[in-house]
This record gives sequence, C-alpha cells and structure tokens, in this order.
Amino acid sequence: MSKKSVPRRVGDDSARAFSRSMRVSPRKLNLMAQMIRGKTAGAALAALAFSPRRIAEEVKTVLESAIANAENNHQLDVDQLIVAEAYVGKSIVMKRWSPRARGRVGHISKPFSNLTIIVREKKEAA
Repeated sequence: MSKKSVPRRVGDDSARAFSRSMRVSPRKLNLMAQMIRGKTAGAALAALAFSPRRIAEEVKTVLESAIANAENNHQLDVDQLIVAEAYVGKSIVMKRWSPRARGRVGHISKPFSNLTIIVREKKEAA
C-alpha cells in the first residue's frame, strides 16, 4: 500500500530546478532569466559567472542544480543541454515602514521571488 508516484512535470529529455524566496524583486530577477534563456548550459554558466549583479550567484546555483538533476537523475548528456525555460514568479512581500516628516510614514516593500529553470537536451540533427 504505497502512494502512487507523482508524474513528472517535464518531459523525458528535460530536468528542472526551483528556488523559492530569493531576496530580489521579480523584475530584477527576470533580467537574469532573460539573459540565460535559450543559451547552452556552458554559455549560461559563463554569463552568470561574469555578471556584475548580486543575484547572479544564486541564479548560477539554481542552474547548476538543474544541470546536476539532468545528469544524475535523468542520465542526460551535459554537453547537449540548453536552458529551455527560465521563468520568475512573485513570492511574499515584507512590508516595512520608515518615519517621515510631520508624523507621516514612508512605506518600504521588500519583495521576494521564485525562480524555475528547465534544461533540455538538444535534439541531434539526423
């Protein structure tokens, strides 16, 4: 009496990695996702390694996790991987305030984001 296995969310030639609650706004994180979308895994890692943005290191970690999932869990060839999808979602928003002049309040919102990266094996041209 075991539970039924959960069906895969991606195809047999794909692997996925997900990171939740990254401390960056979705708008800024989407710039990093756009930068790597459609590139080969090696080119995407190189682009993230030399990016000056603070969040690039965390995005690189998620990409490395997706590559490791493809290699170890799904036996895909690392040299043939491309970043098929990289998308960003909103997470929680911490709301803070700062005192301003004449008894008023300045609202500060600290957004968090979710990041999903899907790598896929390139089809060989036959």
